[in-house]
Amino acid sequence: MNLSERLNDDMKQAMKNQDKFKLTTIRMVRAAAKNLEIDLKRPLEDAEVVEILSREVKQRKDSLQEFSKAGRDDLVADLEAEIEIISQYLPVQLTEEEIKAIVTQTIQELGASSKAEMGKVMGALMPKTKGRADGKLVNKYVQQFLQ
Repeated sequence: MNLSERLNDDMKQAMKNQDKFKLTTIRMVRAAAKNLEIDLKRPLEDAEVVEILSREVKQRKDSLQEFSKAGRDDLVADLEAEIEIISQYLPVQLTEEEIKAIVTQTIQELGASSKAEMGKVMGALMPKTKGRADGKLVNKYVQQFLQ
């Protein structure tokens, strides 16, 4: 079963269970996927669905920070719940140690030694960590290791 089918099945199950919050969250994700599907004029592959899921989680995390600063605890709780639901469909996230190991290995492979080569390192790293690690965290470790 591919990811789109899984989302569809879970949406149906949420309807049966009358879980309106989960249903709404899955519908938002499916709408974003459907929009891309229409733009591309073909069914999406799992990698593209993962990209959409990652983008949705990132948007919610960004909003979460803003709502926390504004003291909107009601919205913070909703966003945390949405992130938890969407994260169930993402691949297992890399640990910080795994990210550090991948960053170190990539820097050694490319022979990078200064921050001027950061773009080259990030370009090589992002396909390796796509959907499995937060880009900001990867960027942070690249900066640490290239100092």
